[in-house]
Order: sequence, then structure tokens, then C-alpha cells
Amino acid sequence: MKRYWFLAAFGFVVLAFAAVWLGALNQDEGWYLYAARLVSEGKVPYRDFFYTQAPVMPIVYAAFNSVWDSFGLLGARIVTICFGAAGVAFFCALAARLVPRGRRSIAALAVFLLLGSNLYHLYFVAIPKTYALASLFVAIGFFLLTFARPPSVRGAVFAFASGLSLAFACGTRISLGVLLAVVGIGLLVSLRSWCRTFLWFGLGGALGLAVVYGFFLCDPSARSGLLAAQAYHAARGGFDPVFTVGSVSRLVRWYLPMFVLLGLGFARGRETDGSGDALLVARLAFAGFLAVFLVQMLAPFPYEDYQVPVMGLLAVFAAVVFFGRPAAVPARGLLLTLGLAWAATFGSPLLEQWMTNGQDRFWTLKKDRCELAQLRDVARIIEEEDPNGDMLLTQDLYLAIETGRKVPEGLEMGPFSMLSDEEWRRLLSSAPCRIAALSGYSFAIDPPRCDEVPVERQMEYWKLLKKDYDLVMKEDAFGQNATALLILRRKADRTDDR
Repeated sequence: MKRYWFLAAFGFVVLAFAAVWLGALNQDEGWYLYAARLVSEGKVPYRDFFYTQAPVMPIVYAAFNSVWDSFGLLGARIVTICFGAAGVAFFCALAARLVPRGRRSIAALAVFLLLGSNLYHLYFVAIPKTYALASLFVAIGFFLLTFARPPSVRGAVFAFASGLSLAFACGTRISLGVLLAVVGIGLLVSLRSWCRTFLWFGLGGALGLAVVYGFFLCDPSARSGLLAAQAYHAARGGFDPVFTVGSVSRLVRWYLPMFVLLGLGFARGRETDGSGDALLVARLAFAGFLAVFLVQMLAPFPYEDYQVPVMGLLAVFAAVVFFGRPAAVPARGLLLTLGLAWAATFGSPLLEQWMTNGQDRFWTLKKDRCELAQLRDVARIIEEEDPNGDMLLTQDLYLAIETGRKVPEGLEMGPFSMLSDEEWRRLLSSAPCRIAALSGYSFAIDPPRCDEVPVERQMEYWKLLKKDYDLVMKEDAFGQNATALLILRRKADRTDDR
């Protein structure tokens, strides 16, 4: 058993390093961290700046703002992978609680392999989006639920804390609020034996939601902004069945070992020999995964990474179904799980995507450095052009984070910022910053529908910039999806330097 744990730990360390350092840049990283920076300065989401997600992440991350002030995006990714690793650990502990005593280490190790040796999962709990923190709250919530029986003061405390944790998960990603309903209904159906648990769980969930959303609902300005954020999501509209089917297909590909193990467990057709309470929690975990999966598939464009926070629940259920059965063969099962996990990661297209920019006919376009290193190099160039500057005109907010600069008001959401045509023209005509750093994402997206801005209008914006800015340099294949980045400097400042 020890050698399997050693191999699993080795795989986790290697893949976590790859996810943190080699992982591709994602536009969302910038505006999530920028929101946290604004909160650390005393500003309130929805009221003082536009923010489209639930409020817990920027509030929690605000406590770590000094980390990315000092170490940039790398520091933020290290903090995030710590949250992600803690979430994996709690999912492992949850699996151990749901199987008979003699198989606890085996079930925990299986979950660790399914999550900690999955490059895709580690990447999305390494980049600073809501997934790492949300998965941690989900894992803690279900883990605490396993201590909520039998009825006692101790059980009531754990049930209350479980509801509180799942409420915080909802406060990190709103779609996870369905977990409160699933667990609550599950406990209600088992009312005879879980009556007190249901009541205390409900109290914890209600208090958690009040703590997370109470202030924003009571403050008229914040409430208006919170409702506008939900309208923002709803306004995208539309439904593309090809995209939806493709999203499910990619999810199965990224987590194939998990689905294989689950299928093999079901194929045995025998019930686990765990306690009734443990089986209830396991079934609630599976029902919770399905509920969140279905809710998120209702989105107009349901990206498969939306499911990352609840994939741990499916991993736990797969481990319980496969290793919790009397006929399970631990050594062979662990070897199978290890082989599947490592084979899937070795065959993952992510590393290739992180090291190349596709192919030009016959020739592979290799990157000369990883995207995070490129970001740091560009940040140094901006600092050289504008020593100790405090403002940057950009929609690539990971550049604002890396350089420690602010962006003009209204651009807090990066490429998803909502400025009218008139506001864009006024902003660009004022030449508000000494340095502008603009990639292919600049002026291109028309939120909230996220259609492309007409090319003619984009060109008009660039002409406005050209009046006041000169080109300093062009960085090819920069950032998410490898667009060209132009670094510009205000003309008056270049004249002053001469």
C-alpha cells in the first residue's frame, strides 16, 4: 500500500508543478484576482465595481492580495493549488468515511489517484478561478455530514457546519446552491432516522446564505448590482446542441478513468457492505453531482470545466462503488486505478497545447517559453517603459496583476467589461494611461451576449488610440489562445522623455 501512496504523491507533485508553471493563461484569472484586489482596498462587489460571480472568492482571496502583489500570477496559482489540494484531501477523507474500516485507505487512495493524478483537474484547481475554493467547500460539507449521526449535540454541530460549508460553496459558485436542496431533500426523505440532522443542516445552510448574501441584498446599490450580474448571465441566451454534446464528450475524455471505474463498479451488481448512514451520504454525493451537472448543462454554453468543483463527488462515489463491495480485490483495483489515471494523463492533449501554438501546415509551432514566463517577460518590458507606473490600459487583466497596476474604471471585468460605444470612445480619446497593452481580445467581445464587435467599430477604436499612442513593441502569440499583443506608449510621454 505504501508504494501506491508514494507513486500517487509523486504523480501529484509533478502534475501540480506542471499545472502551476506550464498551465496556459486564462483571461478569467486576471479579473478574478483584480476583484480580490479591489475588495482588499475596501471596495464592495456589485456596488463599487461590476462582478458577475458569487462574492465569496474575492472576499477570501483579498486576504492573500499581498502574495500576488509580490509574486504576480505565479503566487496566485500557488495559493490556489493549495486550496485545490486541500479539496482533494477532504474528498479522500470522505471516501474513507463511506467504506468499511478495512478498505478506508484503499478508497482514499483511489480518489487521490482519480483527482490528484488528473492533469486536467489539477490545472483547473491551480488557476485562480472559483473551482478550487468551491470544491474545497463542497468536500468539507459532505465530509462533515458523515459525522452528523447519531442524533446528539455533536451530530447537530456537524450537521450545522455541513450546511454552512455548502452555503459557502453556493457563495462561491451560485449553481452549487442546488447541493443544499439535494442534501436537504435526501435528509428529509430519511426523516425518521435523520430528523434532527435535517433541521440542523437546514439552519446551517440558511445562516450561511444569510452571511454570504445578506449584506448585498440589504444594500440597495449592491442588490441592484447582484441582480444585474445574474441578468448578465441570462442575457447571453441561445442554445447550441453541438456545443453541449461536445462539452459532455470532453468531460468524459478528461475524467475517463473515473467513468471507467464507476462503470466497473456498477457492472458487479452487488451492494456495498457499509453502514446505512454511509450509504445515504454516498448516494447524496452522487445525486449532488448529477444535480449540479444538469443545472450547469442548462447554461447557454456549458463549458465542461464548470463541473470541476463536483467531480470529487463522482470520484468518491466511484471509489465507494468499486472498493466498497465485498468482492473487491484491493491490489488489482488499485493497480487498475493507477494505470488508468497515469495513462489518461500521459495521453492528455493539455501538455501539447501548453507547449505549442498549433501547426503551420507541416511544421509544429513550438513555444519558446511557457505562457506564464512570457507574461512575466512582458510585465518587465512594461515596467521598463513606465517605471513605477500605477495605471495600465488593458483588457488582459493578468497583465494588470503581474505589473501591480490598476486599469481604468469600467474595465474590471477585462474582455467581459460592459462599456457602451460612447463610453469606449470617451475612454480611448482621453488617453488615460501612459502605457496600453492590447491583445486580440481588446474591443472584440460585446457582452453580455459575447458576440463579436463589428470589425468596423473595432477599427475606429484603434484609430482613436493611434492619435495618442505610439507602438513600442509587438508580442506575437501572447496569452490565452495566442493572439498578438501590442504595447503602446502615450505620445506626449515619449516627447517628454526626449
